Amino acid sequence: MLEELKRHADVLENVSLNKYNTYHIGGLTKYMVSPLSINDLIETIKILDKNKIPYFILGNGSNVVLSSKKYEGAIIRLNNMAGIAIHPEMNMVYAEAGVMFPKLVMDTVDKGLTGLEFAAGIPGTIGGSVYGNAGAYNSCIMDYIDSISVLNRETYEIEEIEHEDIEYSYRNTMFKGEHKYIILSAKFFLKSGEKSSSIAILEDRKRRRLESQPLEFPSAGSVFRNPEGDFAGRLIEACNLKGTAIGGAEVSEKHANFIINKNNATSEDVYELINLVHDTVLEKTTVDLIIEQEFIGWD
Repeated sequence: MLEELKRHADVLENVSLNKYNTYHIGGLTKYMVSPLSINDLIETIKILDKNKIPYFILGNGSNVVLSSKKYEGAIIRLNNMAGIAIHPEMNMVYAEAGVMFPKLVMDTVDKGLTGLEFAAGIPGTIGGSVYGNAGAYNSCIMDYIDSISVLNRETYEIEEIEHEDIEYSYRNTMFKGEHKYIILSAKFFLKSGEKSSSIAILEDRKRRRLESQPLEFPSAGSVFRNPEGDFAGRLIEACNLKGTAIGGAEVSEKHANFIINKNNATSEDVYELINLVHDTVLEKTTVDLIIEQEFIGWD
């Protein structure tokens, strides 16, 4: 099976996951698989299914909490699928799932297109960002999506889904619920803009991130979704949870909706602290915060 798999992907065995997520936590995975192309991804999925090997798709690991238990399956990374095509004359952009969102931002700005500046600080891939409808500064990726190319896990067929057929909401999409599709690429519709104006926006956003976010420590960004009409960070701070720690994980003093890996935190430290914050806020304010980050391997 491994030899067959290696014809379509880069394959590593018994890989530590702490370098593959932004918390820098997690155990081992039996296989780490990086298909060489979209067609190779299809063949990879067929091989894994034929051999009854479970798998999940991991982007940049910037919105997940990975378990410390060994994953007895294959983690698939789409880092080899990172093509970009920009057509300024049509205001259209194509990006494969493995492209890092900040790179796409810079490439579009360089070509005189505007719209994606909000995402310059989002440390995720296009695939992961579409999956979770990533956003910042009152904008989200779905605001600019024209269509998405996906792989149907059941039929192994590539399908094109138009924007109007994608079910999504704040930090959520249909792809999270059913796991029927693997996101392969996205087409964006942007607007013509002035490069100097876009760069000014990027500089402003960078300054604001440095001032407000604990970028010096590993984290996975915002832990909870903002409830309607309020901010998760404000509620957490109002409950005097800033600085609260379990093991090496801590609620950031700089931004209460960030949990940081301050001192060699374990997966369990992060998991328990997230749940402590959630339960405390619920008890003290009656607000049931929705956890934005996904727990992987905690079954």
